[in-house]
Amino acid sequence: MAERVLQGQPDIILMLRRSARARRITLRISSLDGRVTLTLPTHVAEREALAFARQKEPWIRKHLAARVEDVRVGYGVVLPVEGRDRTVIAGSGRAVRLGEEALAVPGQPDAVGRRLQGFLKARARDVLAAACDDYAARLGRSYSGLSLRDTRSRWGSCSSAGRLMFSWRLILAPPEVLRYVAAHEVAHLAQMNHSPAFWAEVTRLYGPYDAERRWLRTEGNALHRFRFGD
Repeated sequence: MAERVLQGQPDIILMLRRSARARRITLRISSLDGRVTLTLPTHVAEREALAFARQKEPWIRKHLAARVEDVRVGYGVVLPVEGRDRTVIAGSGRAVRLGEEALAVPGQPDAVGRRLQGFLKARARDVLAAACDDYAARLGRSYSGLSLRDTRSRWGSCSSAGRLMFSWRLILAPPEVLRYVAAHEVAHLAQMNHSPAFWAEVTRLYGPYDAERRWLRTEGNALHRFRFGD
């Protein structure tokens, strides 16, 4: 990809990307790092794509201004864990300790983010596995495995082989949101689609889910602002 500049206050860096699959010029702003990608079909001239970007400049600036800034995790940072804000503080001993109001992380300050990420991933696995075991038992189906990733585009998935995948950052969401996502993916063990029958299965397993889906749409992206040194 090539870089181009949309001059202004401040300048906007455009990542110019040509695609044989593209049928029209498109703009995308990453919710994670604010990168602006301008994609154009191979037959479209660059000047035409840049003219399109200038036309969309107010829209680009509006979305960049609304983007939540990244937070580098370290001592003093307030981090939501299972839906509750906890302050990251210096700890003693060898293990990270989760309290009602604080996360106590031992070790050197420059290793806090990495240690805390490892702790959160382990906790996410435990909590998600317990929820999935519960829902799978109710469904009368079993899953073949469970993995965690730091996915940007989805909170979970279920493969045709019955393997479940989740974003470990769900541990930063309220518990009911995590459990809804677990129920959603487990329901795919019975319905590998998003048909009315699938949503009926989700409702049977979890109950009403509109509030949890809405939370993910409106608040979910903010969970990606926390940077752990990875």
